[in-house]
Amino acid sequence: MSLAAAVGLVRFPDLLTRMHAGTKPQVFGLLLMLTAVALGSRNAWMIPLIVLGWVFQLLTVPVSAHMVGRSTYRTKHLNRDTLTQDDLQEVLNRVGPDGQHTDGPGRTR
Repeated sequence: MSLAAAVGLVRFPDLLTRMHAGTKPQVFGLLLMLTAVALGSRNAWMIPLIVLGWVFQLLTVPVSAHMVGRSTYRTKHLNRDTLTQDDLQEVLNRVGPDGQHTDGPGRTR
């Protein structure tokens, strides 16, 4: 899995696709490693700790990847030609320069 992630990091054209290749195997690889630790230790008290660690990883990896992707988009460090659908641009068009949501010309929510 790490080899597939490494190949994706080298071959993919921009940060968003490279980030996808790097984060997907991470969660499953951690599950396999934690399972090996649980089987190797043969202690029942390790199972809740391992499950807690894996759930924490499941909750934090998508959030961190989302934040990196969003900052990449806002700083324009991506190739827009590779995007198939751009939902974030519509949201950013509704937000004014000061961060206020606008309903139309001159109207602020």
